[in-house]
Amino acid sequence: MSRAEAMLAEEELTEVNELLVEAAPTEILRWAVERFFPRLTMATAFGPEGCILIHLLAEVEPRVRVFNLDTGYQFPETLALRDQLADRYGIEVEMVRPDTSVGEYESLHSGPLYVANSEQCCYERKIIPLRRALVGYDSWITAIRADQSADRAKAKVVGWDPKFSLVKVNPLLNWTRRDVWAFIVANRVPYNPLHDRGYPSIGCWPCTKPVVNGQDERAGRWAGQAKTECGLHSLDSSQL
Repeated sequence: MSRAEAMLAEEELTEVNELLVEAAPTEILRWAVERFFPRLTMATAFGPEGCILIHLLAEVEPRVRVFNLDTGYQFPETLALRDQLADRYGIEVEMVRPDTSVGEYESLHSGPLYVANSEQCCYERKIIPLRRALVGYDSWITAIRADQSADRAKAKVVGWDPKFSLVKVNPLLNWTRRDVWAFIVANRVPYNPLHDRGYPSIGCWPCTKPVVNGQDERAGRWAGQAKTECGLHSLDSSQL
C-alpha cells in the first residue's frame, strides 16, 4: 500500500464523499489543499473547466503545482491561453513533455502515429509523461465532469486512482456544461477561442474536429473512432 493510499483509507473516502458530494468546488479544493498540500498537483488541458479551477486555486492556494501534458500537437490557441492565465492569475502552468519531439517521434514511426495507432500515440505522449509528472505527489486534481462520458460518470468527487496510485480529486464532477459556461461568463475567466468556433472539447489538433449543433460535446475527439478517452480518465486498466 502506498503512502497516499494509507493516508486515505476506504472508510475515509466514503466519509469524505458523503461530506463533499454536494459541496461547492471551492470547498472541495480547500479540503484537498488542507489534506494534501504541498503533495498536491493539478493537471489541465486548458479546457474551460481547467481554467475555472485555476481561477479558484488563485484564491484558495496559488502555490499548487499545475501542469499540462504538452504532446507537441496542441493548437496554437491552447498554448497562447497558458500565457493569458499566467497574466491573469499569476499561475504559470508547467509544460510536461514526452522524451521525444514531434519530429523525432514521427521519424521513429515513419510518419504520424496518430493516423495508424492513436491509442499508442496517446499512451506514449500523454500517459507515460503523466506518470512521471505525478511522482512524489499524494493527490491530483482534475477538471472532469460526470456528464462528459460513461467512464467519468462513475467517478467520485474524491477517489482512489488505481491507474496512477494516488488520490484523485474532481471538484467540478457534478457541474454541467451550462454551469461551466455560466461561471466563465460571470467571472470573465479566460478561455480558448476555439470554443467559439465549434470546438466544445479540445485536445491535439490532428484528433480534434469541430462539431455541429446537437452533437455530444466530445463528439469531435477522435472523430470516426470508437475511442472517447486518451486513457487519463478511463477505467481501462490495460495500460497500468
